[in-house]
Amino acid sequence: MSRTVVRFSLHARPHWGVLFGRSIAPLASQARSTGDLLENCWDQIWATEAQSATIPLDQVELLAPVTDRQQFICQGVNYRSHIAESGLRPENFPFNTIFTKASSCITAADAPVVRPAHVQLLDYEIELGLVLRRSLPAGTKVTPEDLPQWLAGVTIVNDLSARDVQLPQGQFYKGKSYRGFGPVGPGLVLLQPQEWARWPELHMRLAVNGQIRQDAYCADMIHQPAATLTELAAMHDLHAGDLIATGTPAGCAARAPGKLVMFVLKHLLSEAGKWRIFIRKGLSNPAYLRPGDRIQASIRTDDGLIDLGEQNTRITAP
Repeated sequence: MSRTVVRFSLHARPHWGVLFGRSIAPLASQARSTGDLLENCWDQIWATEAQSATIPLDQVELLAPVTDRQQFICQGVNYRSHIAESGLRPENFPFNTIFTKASSCITAADAPVVRPAHVQLLDYEIELGLVLRRSLPAGTKVTPEDLPQWLAGVTIVNDLSARDVQLPQGQFYKGKSYRGFGPVGPGLVLLQPQEWARWPELHMRLAVNGQIRQDAYCADMIHQPAATLTELAAMHDLHAGDLIATGTPAGCAARAPGKLVMFVLKHLLSEAGKWRIFIRKGLSNPAYLRPGDRIQASIRTDDGLIDLGEQNTRITAP
């Protein structure tokens, strides 16, 4: 069975533990990063037993299970349904779109997120997060059967995005990296080797104020984990504890305009005029996040045997 690692604050100090139901078994580790924990405490994590769970979950503050000095790598336009709702065609994206978020945007699953004063079009994106178990040597070829060798586990990521920065400015990093724009967790779910084959069965759901907005299975992913690890290993170094967010399905607040509007925008307006209209139209879209909104996000298999928990994020004003 999978095992959930949590990072928590107790007496104003961070600790690591293994979650059993509603109780935590503390780990004898002072690891300062997720990578350090996975490299040095792997066997300890799996050897921890339920009778050691002496700390009630309700008495601690959960922190993000991925620490802020790990790499935060993201895949874009990686779900067929999201490509379609963006007014694009999947055949026009045969390549794997890769970008990064600042690791300083990582926050706990239940931490409030401040919408910056200048951001008006704040969007949500539920994503499956993959966490590296060990460093991936340059040029490594990864097959689906190799995933347990290189990946430690999975977690929930909400790739919050300021669309009025990201799109008009063409700045993915800037529009997605404000502090708090990366809720991760609540836990890091370590998978047994045989469980890795079930990642396509993971069911992602995101609701805003109780209204379901995103509901899809990871099987809709275009560029899958093994191929993505292979491609990344050919580009740059990956280390234990690094996080890969694998893209989002349909249901985001940002939507493509109709074909006639697209023609007018493309052929009759300047770039500046096009984006002024985009922002003005977005301001009337109630799906964008506003202070006071609450986001609930979960990922689990339908039989509940692999359960990544649930995020509960509140959007606040500066």
